[in-house]
Amino acid sequence: MEITAFDFTLSQSFLIASSLTLLSLLLAFLTLRSKSPKPDLTVHSSTSAASTTKTIACRCCCSCNGEIGSVNSADSFTAEEKHLNGGGAAEEMVVEKQSGASMMEQLVPEITTHALSYLDYPSLCRLSMTNSLMRKAANDDNAWKALYHKDFTLEQDSVTPVNGWKAYYAATRAIVNVNTEFFNIIRERSLQAMSQLWLHADYVKCTHASGENFSGYNAVIQSWQFAFNWEQGLDFQVRDVRARVLTDMAWVTMKMYVVEMDNGPFNVTNVFEFHNGQWHLVHHHCSVMVLDGEVDQQIMHA
Repeated sequence: MEITAFDFTLSQSFLIASSLTLLSLLLAFLTLRSKSPKPDLTVHSSTSAASTTKTIACRCCCSCNGEIGSVNSADSFTAEEKHLNGGGAAEEMVVEKQSGASMMEQLVPEITTHALSYLDYPSLCRLSMTNSLMRKAANDDNAWKALYHKDFTLEQDSVTPVNGWKAYYAATRAIVNVNTEFFNIIRERSLQAMSQLWLHADYVKCTHASGENFSGYNAVIQSWQFAFNWEQGLDFQVRDVRARVLTDMAWVTMKMYVVEMDNGPFNVTNVFEFHNGQWHLVHHHCSVMVLDGEVDQQIMHA
């Protein structure tokens, strides 16, 4: 009897000790779990041939039982789910990038052309070098046509440039610049610059305002040398410049006003030819606009 009672007591003590040990381990696990940081929401996706299913795991203290749910890739998240997963703004950015619809692309072409018409030609050229979208907008033929009508006077409304309005604008701008250089040479009285501007050919002609006509390169340059050696200089202004450009020839008409004279302008015509990548002057004609009783005075100033 004593041995049996001892065995029973020993077994009971072992069971009690084991139960207490298991209870301690359970309490320790629950304590560690409650103190551990809550992880962020994660999205688990499983891809199959038919569809893509996304399961959203949740660690919040709500009735979702640890799982918000599973959605198909063809469906969209709700606003709350996007906010919880931090994907609202990111998804909008992805949609915008995928659509590729920028502000410039969404504008009506007429509005785009009108907006670009406020730029000058250097700004329009710089704009074309920013990106492919701006290059497409800046190279639009209607934009250069509007810019041409803003910067130059078009005498013929039916002009249709063969290589487009951008090329026609560039050619016209080059001619106007060369024509401006011609009058700067006259102000500076540079015979060397005048010799380089004229085409070295025997068919070039120059008619000064005095009525004298010179033909051939040497005779034309000598006439300018005589004009530059004349001590009296005149201050003049050039207005109403109109240019017409063909493939390798262009002509410019304008009016020249002498500051010291209140009588009226001189009519000037310059004809240029394109040789070896440069525009050269081949014909210059300056005539006096005759006014009653003032012919002699105008010829003297010419």
